[in-house]
Amino acid sequence: MTADSAQPEPVVYTVDGAVATIAFNRPEAMNALNVATKNALLAALREASGDPKVRAVVLTGTGRAFCVGQDLREHMTKVLAGDNETISTTVREHYNPITLLLTGMPKPVVAAVNGVAAGAGAGFMLACDFRIAADSAGVNLAFAGVALSADSGTSWTLPRVVGQSKAVELLLQPETIPSARALELGLFTEVVPADALAERARELAEKLAAGPTVSYAAIKESVAYGATHSLAETLEKEDEMQVRCFTAADHMEAVNAFLEKRKPNFTGQPADS
Repeated sequence: MTADSAQPEPVVYTVDGAVATIAFNRPEAMNALNVATKNALLAALREASGDPKVRAVVLTGTGRAFCVGQDLREHMTKVLAGDNETISTTVREHYNPITLLLTGMPKPVVAAVNGVAAGAGAGFMLACDFRIAADSAGVNLAFAGVALSADSGTSWTLPRVVGQSKAVELLLQPETIPSARALELGLFTEVVPADALAERARELAEKLAAGPTVSYAAIKESVAYGATHSLAETLEKEDEMQVRCFTAADHMEAVNAFLEKRKPNFTGQPADS
């Protein structure tokens, strides 16, 4: 085995049943985002998105951090080496597609926030549908602290979570927000004891995976569309999504289960399956 092949994978991708888990795996660096990690995360998200057997996704970290954002050590090494082209394109080549994959994932995404989520790590967390956090976790919108602008979608997601005024405040005065305050602000959707985090995230992911995932995907697409379109345009989108759901197997199963007074058995199969 070569020295390179002996290095642990920067992102670990596993599938158990209908749930895919994507775990940042650089605990010694607090899961900072070097190029290898960003590429591995992109690959894992694409695999989860395209796998019809995966019906829910958990994004989490290993060690004491969820993800602290850009790997500044690698960043400075590249700057000192004159590799400014790589630095200037990482938002476009890495952060933007990662954020779009998370927000546009046609299945629910649960962030299991095991520790601090900072910078792009906070951005990726905010792009998830649910954000369950350990009581020891925190959030830091750290961009201004290193004299950078917001990226990883935070200028879009954060105002929609906390409001525009509060978003600007948090971005211009970055500090670590503890779990209780993050819950109040809506940055976290749930806070649990640290030793219960993995189990609670798994429980929610399994519940979502057993649900009408065609419906979930349509709802996510409609809400995202409505955020940037007029009411009339959004009504057209709702009609399109309702037709998609109506013609899928889960809708008929739900109606039959209601009439037969039983629990529905959703399969998540689209209409053409």
